[in-house]
Amino acid sequence: MKKTLLLLPILFLASLLMGQVETPVTWSFEAKPAGENTYDLVFKANIADGWKTYSPFQSYGDDVFGPVPTGIYFDEGDHFETVGKLKESDNRQEALEPLFDNITVAYFKKYATFTQRVRVSDFGKPITGYVECMACDAEKCLPPSAEDFSFSLKPTASAPVTAEPKSAQTETAPATDETTAETAPKFSISGTEDALVSDAGASSGMKEPVQWSFSSKLLQDSLYEVTFTADIEAGWTIYSVHTNPDDGPLPTTFNFEDSDEYQLVGAISESGKTKTGMDPVFKVEVTKFVESPAVFTQQLVAMDPTQPVTGYLTYMTCNDAECIPADVDFAINLAAGAGGIVQVDPASGLKAIDQTVPAIRETHKSPVATCGKEAQSDEESSLLWTFVLGFAGGLLALLTPCVFPMIPLTVSFFTKSSQDKAAGVRNALIYGLSIIVIYVAIGLLITGIFGATALNALSTNWIANTLFFVIFLFFAFSFFGYYEITLPSSWANKSDAMADRGGLIGIFFMAFTLALVSFSCTGPIIGSALVQSATSSLGPFVVMLGFSTALALPFALFAAFPGWLNSLPRSGGWMNSVKVVLGFLELALALKFLSVADMTMHWGILPYEVFLGAWILVFAAMTAYLFGWIKFPHDSPVKKLSPTRGGFAALSLAFTIYLVTGFMYNEDTKSYNALKLMSGLAPPANYNILLAKGEADESIKAKYPSFTKCANDLDCFKNYEEGVAYAKENDMPILLDFTGYGCVNCRKTEEHIWVEDVVKDKLEQDFVLISLYVDDRKELEETLLSIPRQEKLRNVGNLWADFQIVNFEQNSQPLYVMMSPDEQVLAPPRGYKEGVQDYAEFLECGLNTFQGLNPDAPSKGSKPLGSN
Repeated sequence: MKKTLLLLPILFLASLLMGQVETPVTWSFEAKPAGENTYDLVFKANIADGWKTYSPFQSYGDDVFGPVPTGIYFDEGDHFETVGKLKESDNRQEALEPLFDNITVAYFKKYATFTQRVRVSDFGKPITGYVECMACDAEKCLPPSAEDFSFSLKPTASAPVTAEPKSAQTETAPATDETTAETAPKFSISGTEDALVSDAGASSGMKEPVQWSFSSKLLQDSLYEVTFTADIEAGWTIYSVHTNPDDGPLPTTFNFEDSDEYQLVGAISESGKTKTGMDPVFKVEVTKFVESPAVFTQQLVAMDPTQPVTGYLTYMTCNDAECIPADVDFAINLAAGAGGIVQVDPASGLKAIDQTVPAIRETHKSPVATCGKEAQSDEESSLLWTFVLGFAGGLLALLTPCVFPMIPLTVSFFTKSSQDKAAGVRNALIYGLSIIVIYVAIGLLITGIFGATALNALSTNWIANTLFFVIFLFFAFSFFGYYEITLPSSWANKSDAMADRGGLIGIFFMAFTLALVSFSCTGPIIGSALVQSATSSLGPFVVMLGFSTALALPFALFAAFPGWLNSLPRSGGWMNSVKVVLGFLELALALKFLSVADMTMHWGILPYEVFLGAWILVFAAMTAYLFGWIKFPHDSPVKKLSPTRGGFAALSLAFTIYLVTGFMYNEDTKSYNALKLMSGLAPPANYNILLAKGEADESIKAKYPSFTKCANDLDCFKNYEEGVAYAKENDMPILLDFTGYGCVNCRKTEEHIWVEDVVKDKLEQDFVLISLYVDDRKELEETLLSIPRQEKLRNVGNLWADFQIVNFEQNSQPLYVMMSPDEQVLAPPRGYKEGVQDYAEFLECGLNTFQGLNPDAPSKGSKPLGSN
């Protein structure tokens, strides 16, 4: 039971952080009639090679820490009832599980099938719920994952009804001899085109040899051209719009819904490789497309480009043996430049969307210009700073009362118990290397559990940040001396017993014992460093390497040069002062995490003034403590201020005064003066409550509601489609800014690069700025389903994160992309990198490229209505 409680925080964080890095288990669902108003609901798990999932029925009790059993959970309802117990397939195996202390577990490999009989009293309501399972391989376990299911049953159904979940890609449960599988429609993507294609009945053998995609292009003023592209499977064909339907196959026909928002101009035109001749099937002369693609275009005048062009198309596709008639709905968004079919995903009941923009996909890897490649983010530099962060944390840990007294004791033990000086030095080096191995292993374990990309969620997830706020408060008051955080004493006792064995194993467990007994001091420091490093997949490894190196270095150096021990200061009250100072730092960092959650969720409880004021109070209190004006439970009275303590007190006072200067008004940004040392820690200066907010131009806002003031009082759009429409209207280049409320490097760029005139002037005069916040938790009007990623999009942040991933194949922020109004990427996208001039050259590169493509475009510095 103790082990379960100790691992609960890990499982909780894992459930927050795990993205779909690995999906070894996919699910398919089927309903089979089993009598009058009775069905057998079948849940089939397809399990990847080398993985296993666990039976719902386990022999170990609740007080034993074991894998999470598979569970099938139905949403409550009075329209059905379960009959009998859940049944499982006969490929169940039992064996000792080395990942869980060799307890006996029941598990499945390759596949697992679970069947639950239900009796239905109201067929007007679906039976919904979710299935949860844990997957493990020989080395690790993934956190439990959940898959929604929904069964819409019919009282007279004689055939199974299949519900296709988001993770079931290809395989569904096979039909029985007595019944025929009837698969609900699902949706698929054709290449990189912006299309949503109905793939009804694919699993039951229905053919879809033609897939459609749609796009739009502004020709001039309000004249648009919409394009319908048919991808045709080899051996199949479709027919020209000019085919006579009375004598032969159905022509391809486009039916636009009547609307006051647009007016068609001329007839639809077609292009592609066609052939005219006698059709062997219909025995009449036809014109048909003999190669893919077939392209159809229609011009129209749009009175309101923000309104979609809707309708449906009908066509017939044939090969040498058969023909299939079909129709497809479409809804083309003119403002976005690309469109897709708007339909409902039958498995989930959600509106399914595809945000893929073909022009972006085609040009983001091979931009129009190749300049600015050196402007990409420097990951190596970031990892170096992560190592420095860990090393600094290790140095702080050395000064705590849990670690510092151990240095002379441990080194003296090695030098006295060894046969000669060389042996003492060797043993101390092994001891130091053992410390590094132990802490680096912790970093690797965290990276292995959470995956290469999921750790990035720590920087924006409001639940995680609120949890860290509470944990850091807990750490702070521990450092203040009100209580101690300790691991179970039995752990240290077992490790100490292993250390008594001597030799290499004994030395290793001596280091492990140090790690355990010093946890009350090092735990908060390690936790702080890990959280700060979690935005990179290598961050935990690198930060722990830095931390352990600093921690191990003194043991090796003092063993090699034992005379240096005499220069060490004696243990005493100064070490408790170090702990208290660390407590103040933990308190300040706790506010940083609460600030991220506040901005992400729009609570409005910690604006710039409140946050900065709280930090001023924290560091003013730390200053008072260092001067001896206040004290904590384990402190002795300060009779005389030492030079070292006085120096740190003066530094703390200076930093407090520096924080006060953050309330100075900045004329350029119409906000407070953003402090460089506070970038990424404090909320942006424009997130305040006392200063008057800049007003966006009302004439633009009336047409484009997302038009507003963003960082540094800059005009920006917070909706992609609206920003692109405005750029097209004014023939201006776009700066697409993927950002986040919890993004540290986004704030650094905005507060120390965007404010400089050489950059700010370009942003104000030459670009249409579109800022998309990927961690905005504002709920969408309805939950959507991303077709390319098969992910539910519940809030605004999900929507823009999905847009970034499907078009740019990146999920890190900031990401700055310069585009033309027709959505061509002008230069290689840029991540975070310091340097004002470098950023200015990046913007200049995009402007020059755009001017080369559009010589008639407005000249630089001539931003129209809405400019500052």
